[in-house]
Amino acid sequence: MSARVKQSRLPIAFSAALGLLSTSCHGAAPTPPGVLVVALDSEPQTVDPRFGLDAGSSRLADLVHAGLTRADADARRVPDLARSWEYRDATTLVFRLRRDAHFWNGSPVTARDVQATYEALADPALASPKQGALAPLAAIEAPAPDVVVMHLHEPTPAFLDETGLAIHPAAEVHARTPPTGAGPFRLVESRAGDRLVLEPNPRFHGGAPAIRRLVLRIIPDPVVRVLLLDRGEVHFLQEALDPELLGWLEAKPHLTVTRRPGSSVLYLGLNLRSPVMRHRRVREAIALAIDRAALVRSVLGGFARPATGLLSPEHWAYAALPARLPDPARARRLLDLAGFPDPDGAGPAPRFRVVYKSSSQPSRRRLAEAIQAQVAAVGIGLDIRSYEWATLFADVRSGNFQMVAMAWVGINDPDFYHRAFHSSMRPPVGYNRGDYDDPVIDRLTNLARRTPDPARRRRLYRRVQRRLARELPVVPLWWEDRLVVHSTRLHDFAPMPSGDLRGLAAARFE
Repeated sequence: MSARVKQSRLPIAFSAALGLLSTSCHGAAPTPPGVLVVALDSEPQTVDPRFGLDAGSSRLADLVHAGLTRADADARRVPDLARSWEYRDATTLVFRLRRDAHFWNGSPVTARDVQATYEALADPALASPKQGALAPLAAIEAPAPDVVVMHLHEPTPAFLDETGLAIHPAAEVHARTPPTGAGPFRLVESRAGDRLVLEPNPRFHGGAPAIRRLVLRIIPDPVVRVLLLDRGEVHFLQEALDPELLGWLEAKPHLTVTRRPGSSVLYLGLNLRSPVMRHRRVREAIALAIDRAALVRSVLGGFARPATGLLSPEHWAYAALPARLPDPARARRLLDLAGFPDPDGAGPAPRFRVVYKSSSQPSRRRLAEAIQAQVAAVGIGLDIRSYEWATLFADVRSGNFQMVAMAWVGINDPDFYHRAFHSSMRPPVGYNRGDYDDPVIDRLTNLARRTPDPARRRRLYRRVQRRLARELPVVPLWWEDRLVVHSTRLHDFAPMPSGDLRGLAAARFE
């Protein structure tokens, strides 16, 4: 579905900024023919897929690396390096590899490479954050060059989701430098804070990409990204845009705008180690103080859907939970019951103060200020601290935060609830960064990941979602629409709900 956005006049502030930037950029060198430039709002945390957890690192890995399987637009597993797979029994998974798959260096991808990759990622000595996801794997064998056999400790249907991990040459799995990949592109240049340059993998099993060179430019300023897109120095971006900017871009005959429902969810991460956040009533009060619909309108211009949980409505395990409407009066009563009375009634003094860590991106800063105003109405003082993305993400991973806005990108199998909320999944093993500990969630997610029947798994995960909606270890905000703006010279690119950029491997750029 493509959305045509009604044209509107550009706000004076944006017009002035664009005018100044147009002047400052006058005479910029044109992009060489055949080079597609993609604008990124922040730098990937790492170019090494063994350690990357953020959305930027994941999207880079989609372009540069390949796994046994990958997720399609419906979050189902489809073949990648493996041409097929089957369960020999409930705990034995057999993969047969493609014989035409090669790494960038020309060497073929073999079962030994797959075995060495999984053994390295599961090895505590490597300290990969992917280690926890491989806990169900008891052993892996390579009985033939094109056959991989995985033995699980017990039936774990969700484990198939872990077969998307990037495969590397056996000789490089413990290397200190980022290992070679088998994806459609190869990384040829990396300039910190500036750009990543990719070229086609001529031996890619899906056929060498038609795009001669792919440049991922790091451009934090949204106005600069839009200006360069209009000028033709950037050819592709996908992100939330101010509606006036979007209308302005829509009117450009050399650009195409596409909008589709997205699966990425933005949420407030809460650290339950905090003496304040450990109170469920406080977490519920925060959720009731927030007006999601107003935030979607003011921060995203309406290009999102207020979220009731983490899974989007299109997901097969989605639970239709009631919308949490803003209720400041109830939020104030809950804070009173939690032991945080308002010291001066309707006066300016807060009940308590919370540090809200935000990235320095303008849209995230606007979100922080909007939430600050909403929770202030119930007596919560929010102190906003802005950081570059790498610093912010390091703090989140180490548990050094009280409240932070984060996004889950590309949720495929709902087993992610185990990695994100099971009490054993604290970093670096898993993603339970808020120190959530609930025996009910532990029991339900353990049971769901061992249940082979899809209908029963769906019922279990719906119970998980209802439980988390009550306990609120995180506060869901919205499911972002997938908004893509690109040059009309780019053809055959299909946006993914998750924001995956792998489709560029099949695209053409005239």
